[in-house]
Amino acid sequence: MTVKELAEKLNLSVLVDGDLTREVTGGYCGDLLSWVMGRAQSGDCWFTVMGNINAVAVAVLADCSCIVLTENATLDDDARTRAQMQEVTILSSEENTYKLAVRLGELL
Repeated sequence: MTVKELAEKLNLSVLVDGDLTREVTGGYCGDLLSWVMGRAQSGDCWFTVMGNINAVAVAVLADCSCIVLTENATLDDDARTRAQMQEVTILSSEENTYKLAVRLGELL
């Protein structure tokens, strides 16, 4: 499924519309950036509450399909600018990480 389809099915808000046609092939949940950097897989939808510039860098390094900020976590301005420059899609939800991950698992 594409990032756009994922956003529609999980009722996610688009904060930065990088590549919405990118395929989502898995998921990863985590907020410890060094941990995510070493374990997230290419194509993963990354669920986190980290809305800073370092999270964008980790998403690029790990080649994540998108970042989903859970529990209404905020995206800071520097992160938004960097995500736009590097075409990283960032989505948002009021749901918690667990509930979104379960729903992603059902979709995949």
